[in-house]
Amino acid sequence: MMKDTELNRRDVLKSAGGVGAAGMLGLAGCMGGGGGGGDAPVEVLHGWTGGDGQTAAEALEEAFNEAHPDTELDMNPIGGGGNQNLDAVVANRLQNDNPPSSFANWPGPNLARYEGVLGDISDLWEEAGFTDSHVDEAVDLHQYNGAFRAVPLGSHRLNCLFYNTAVVEEAGVDPDSLTSASDLLDALETVSSETDKIPMTHGGSGTWTKAQLFGVMLLSTAGYDSYMSFVDGSPNRGDVVAALEALATVFENYINEDSASIGLTESNQNIIEGNAAFIHQGNWAAGAYRNAEGFDYNEDWGFKTFPGTEGLYTLHFDSFLYPSNNPSPEATRTWLEFVGGQDAQIAFNQYKGSIPTRTDVDMGEFGPYLQETAEDFANADQRPPNIQHGLGISAEQRSQLNDVIASEFSGPYNVEAAADGIVDAVSN
Repeated sequence: MMKDTELNRRDVLKSAGGVGAAGMLGLAGCMGGGGGGGDAPVEVLHGWTGGDGQTAAEALEEAFNEAHPDTELDMNPIGGGGNQNLDAVVANRLQNDNPPSSFANWPGPNLARYEGVLGDISDLWEEAGFTDSHVDEAVDLHQYNGAFRAVPLGSHRLNCLFYNTAVVEEAGVDPDSLTSASDLLDALETVSSETDKIPMTHGGSGTWTKAQLFGVMLLSTAGYDSYMSFVDGSPNRGDVVAALEALATVFENYINEDSASIGLTESNQNIIEGNAAFIHQGNWAAGAYRNAEGFDYNEDWGFKTFPGTEGLYTLHFDSFLYPSNNPSPEATRTWLEFVGGQDAQIAFNQYKGSIPTRTDVDMGEFGPYLQETAEDFANADQRPPNIQHGLGISAEQRSQLNDVIASEFSGPYNVEAAADGIVDAVSN
């Protein structure tokens, strides 16, 4: 099967606007031809450097080295939440015609930002049997312009609410009783009045956490149909306003005072250390809990589907992409075939707080929380795509949405202006 070994300059420039200022104007310089020899090391860039991710990435590396001792692997972690620093490094590498062998990123609409830069690995998918062994959404979302461009490693869930068991018990709050956004706000008020703990810890040093929380609040307050209209480019402004009003109540009254200066990892420590009652994050937060000594599921921490989103599983994938101008094409294909296999998906996901995208993995090694997550995935009424991590809206729309949140919804919380900007950002 013919590979994409030539980059189309016009396509590359077209993708530049959707990835922010560090952005992908760098992509315009990536005009190289075919890659290097098959004996070159596989250089893999990823963003898993702490908390939930470092242990998982190390387990993945160890499993690959054990399975393929004759293929040299150079894992290169790039720190920073929400892939922001990773994206900038990838952009610079592509600009300088020095692509890595593969890099972690998101599939779906997010792939459009790399149009003309990613190679066609459809033959790898066919030879490895991935179309039959992975969930349908993974098969659909890892294709772009009629060809497979990436391989999935695991699936995260975004509509999660985690809590410290001791803190909610001290407050007299029953998380299982929370079935709406208004229930959640009432619970946060109870924690505030009955304890000296943080009702909802939030790491807001990066805009992505606010945008992610907006997405789940919109799903909670507006429902599945309105949420899907939003991601499809036909947002209901009234529903956007209602979600933002609920968020403003949270941010103005119930989050930690140092929220603006800390990130996800530090915020999640407030749950582990018993300083906070609740946190909203994807289920990578549970990966950090699993890796924390003496912090056990259903004893020290618990999980609740984000109130108002029961029966839904907000979908997110961790994936590895294949640059067409590849420095180690054959060895990179070895890496990608491994990523989509059982051994990699077991090694990585059990520590990352995610579940395999393969349908034939024994969940016995994953612990009770992830076993329950896999059951929720299988039994979900709907699996709506997330907004912040590549599956629901394009990179350009996400960048515009984040700019609006940074300018209008980072304190003071200007609901009307933010609603106007968000509606404009995603409208067709």
